Amino acid sequence: MTADDRSAEEYWNDRYRENSRIWSGEPNVALVAEVSGLEPGTALDLGSGEGGDAIWLAKQGWRVTAVDVSQVALSRAAAHAEEAGVTDRIEWQQHELGKTFPDGTFDLVSAQFLHSTVDLPREAILRSAAEAVAPGGVLLIEGHLDWPDAAKHGDHPDVHFPTPDEVISDLDLNDGRWEVLVGRAHEREQVIDGKVLTRRDCTVKARRKTG
Repeated sequence: MTADDRSAEEYWNDRYRENSRIWSGEPNVALVAEVSGLEPGTALDLGSGEGGDAIWLAKQGWRVTAVDVSQVALSRAAAHAEEAGVTDRIEWQQHELGKTFPDGTFDLVSAQFLHSTVDLPREAILRSAAEAVAPGGVLLIEGHLDWPDAAKHGDHPDVHFPTPDEVISDLDLNDGRWEVLVGRAHEREQVIDGKVLTRRDCTVKARRKTG
């Protein structure tokens, strides 16, 4: 999706080096809304960034495996986890998803805004994410449905933001092995360059059946 010849790891390391903090440090709103009622167990956080989601999950009692391509982000996240007193509940792993993926199964697999302006085989990664959900566990996918008003869409004209129905279809979540709990589009406010913008996102939440 870009002429940039850096690897994904190089791109995201450089991106995180631009500022001492890229993201807010707060957990994603959809994660909090959809996970708060679940019994804590093991969780896999894909694209963990600076650790906001992983740290929140750990504070709720989850044992978290947090994954990102950027070692800069992982080191920063580990420092934030130490400040929050949850170091013992989080394992940080570096993976370029699509090439390598964490071992094991989990009670919760969360992919929050797994988008990138460098090559990212999102559908294949989300299929791996679904396979990593333990029986009785939950898959939670949050994605964008459009660009924010301030974005230059023309920079990446080939980017497609799948609808909830497309995500459910691509992952074959109606194959009898899953119970789709949420599949909806919704609006969300986002602050970009000091401006409050409204954009559309989508939430897909499904539970793997035990039988």
